[in-house]
Amino acid sequence: MYSVFLVDDEPIVLEGIRSKINWEEAGFSFAGEATDGEIALSMIHELKPDILITDIKMPFMDGLELSATIKKTQPWIKIIILSGHDEFDYAKKAISIGIEDYLLKPFTSEEVIQSLKKVAAQIDKERTQQSDISRMKEELRTQEKLVQKEFLNNLVHGAADMTNIMARCQELGIDLLSRYYKIFISKITSSSGNNQKQQEACSRLNSYSGTWEQTYSFFHHSNRLVCICKGTTQTELEENVFRIAQTIEHIATNNSDCIVTTGIGKTVDHLSSLPESYEDAKAIVEIEKQGNQNTIISSDDIQLNNDDTLLELKENDPLVDRLRYASKNDISTIVEESMTLIHSNQGQFKVFASYILVDMIFAVSKLIENLGGDIKEINPEIVQRSYVDNAVMDEQNFENTMRKVLNFALEFRDSKSTSRYGDVILKAKKYIEENYADQNTTLTTVSEAVAMSPNHFSAIFSHECKTTFIEYLTNVRIEKAKKLMKETEMKGYDIAYECGFSDPHYFSYIFKKNTGLSPREFKGGTSVL
Repeated sequence: MYSVFLVDDEPIVLEGIRSKINWEEAGFSFAGEATDGEIALSMIHELKPDILITDIKMPFMDGLELSATIKKTQPWIKIIILSGHDEFDYAKKAISIGIEDYLLKPFTSEEVIQSLKKVAAQIDKERTQQSDISRMKEELRTQEKLVQKEFLNNLVHGAADMTNIMARCQELGIDLLSRYYKIFISKITSSSGNNQKQQEACSRLNSYSGTWEQTYSFFHHSNRLVCICKGTTQTELEENVFRIAQTIEHIATNNSDCIVTTGIGKTVDHLSSLPESYEDAKAIVEIEKQGNQNTIISSDDIQLNNDDTLLELKENDPLVDRLRYASKNDISTIVEESMTLIHSNQGQFKVFASYILVDMIFAVSKLIENLGGDIKEINPEIVQRSYVDNAVMDEQNFENTMRKVLNFALEFRDSKSTSRYGDVILKAKKYIEENYADQNTTLTTVSEAVAMSPNHFSAIFSHECKTTFIEYLTNVRIEKAKKLMKETEMKGYDIAYECGFSDPHYFSYIFKKNTGLSPREFKGGTSVL
């Protein structure tokens, strides 16, 4: 089953394609639709369809611009272009972008299905090639790849000769000249322990890895993809890192059995400092407990300062949920799990202990904040860098400090009776509540409101709210529509516009998809459309 997303500024075209095709019978599913490229872009970012069907001529962002952007950010999506203009220049531009098929208006539903099946066959072929483990092994056998991998591996581990590093890069065809660098590690595992499925996912990633801009990568320990990313500005670098990390997650989890944990190291400005970024990413991947959920964590979220100032505590942490419902008896379990991790990484006690304790302090801080407190006022000592440094002097002191911090958190929690989301999620939800009626409310506008990049915000929102941004926004709009239907005599098309939907027909489709009832049926038999 392949998911299909439609974009066309003519509602009659959208309705015709949507309603005249028996999607399931044809082997496809209808993922969603939009009336212009700008709105479609954030929806596609969230829904990640297999196939995009888009018109060329549209307001705000046309189909060619949308296609070019999608091919850059989500290259696995196949694109079919629709056009009412039989002009060679359009076809030539579309082909140069890399679209898979081109349909000239007017067209029949049979022609659309034929085009979809043609693209589906191409997807099948690519997936077969990507799943061929022998292809990955053959590529790794080539001397050039092996030499490059050895060089990059030595570079991130601090074992490379830095005196002639640029000359060596030139010999190997590697361009590492840049202003800033980041390393991130994606660990791919099978939730069922199926090694074949894990290797198939790694093979797919290996096939795509050469297409990521400003990035060089190699596999370490068979299931850890190490990526060296570069950028001219820190903002550009961070955006690219999160985009690639989410691309890796999407490709690897085409097999639902696979889970991806990504640790992002700190930004450095010299090649000689790459090992520092690598150790950051490695420590995060090692510390993060493998659950049933994909995770992207940046070292910037648990940044350690080098002076005796407050630890910089940023986004939320999975441990917050655990502490929210933990008992005093669970403290020993948490401490034992941490000590087991420490003992499994002999020789790196201070590095791993520091990350574990900072992660714990971070979680405690956010839990207290969610409960209406401020850790800097209630217990300022534990957010001092010196507190962490003193705690990791030896194992016994470290263990005692962990117990002390956890006991403090649970005692404060037990003294409170209410809790709420962290600041970022609260601010985002407040913005959505105030702007859901605006058709231009998208992932991009909300991420700007909370001062985050769209990729970073999308990952955090999905992780914290256990739903995607698009699903949450749609649910808010549907709930508002249901309220208007019950409490007013407004017509269905007015309700659609009032709740942020640009097309009443699409509103009806989404309403029934979410509630199981058409707007008329929900209203109780009264005509609303």
